Amino acid sequence: MATLVFGMNMSLDGYVDHEGFAPGPGLFRHFIDQAREQVGGVYGRRLYEIMGYWDDDHDEWGEAEREFAQAWRRQHKWVVSRTLTSVGPNASLVGDDLERAMPALKAEVDGEIEVGGPKLAHSLTELGLIDAYRIYLHPVVLGGGDPYFAGPRPRLRLAASEPMGEDVIRLTYVPA
Repeated sequence: MATLVFGMNMSLDGYVDHEGFAPGPGLFRHFIDQAREQVGGVYGRRLYEIMGYWDDDHDEWGEAEREFAQAWRRQHKWVVSRTLTSVGPNASLVGDDLERAMPALKAEVDGEIEVGGPKLAHSLTELGLIDAYRIYLHPVVLGGGDPYFAGPRPRLRLAASEPMGEDVIRLTYVPA
């Protein structure tokens, strides 16, 4: 059975923004290793389109970026969207019936599946389907943007905390 894990970089004031701050080399290495271990990811349309950046090679990439792209491309992606009619390589389009599709996916797949995007994570949280939340807490204050929790914070219990280099702490929470 699969586990659904929502993990994202977060500012001290609770926001996620891929343009507001980025992981340093040590944390990026962690994300490469994590991508190699995960069986796939469930993405909302917006984050899936942002992550599509990794589908094509870029001349300016270093070795780490090429490694991440290779690991990400290997993973299967399940894309939740009401508006997309097709998705890219190694991806499947999931309709908006999360209540039916996600429990079936969890039953069919073994391993960890990343949940991408706060709005999608909120919908899956309301259905009781998120198994863990990983907050990569960065020492920055954004003052606005998309909040990590797109709705009321679920009841959680701290399961682990770990320094991740470059002044980042990973906090792992599970439903209480």
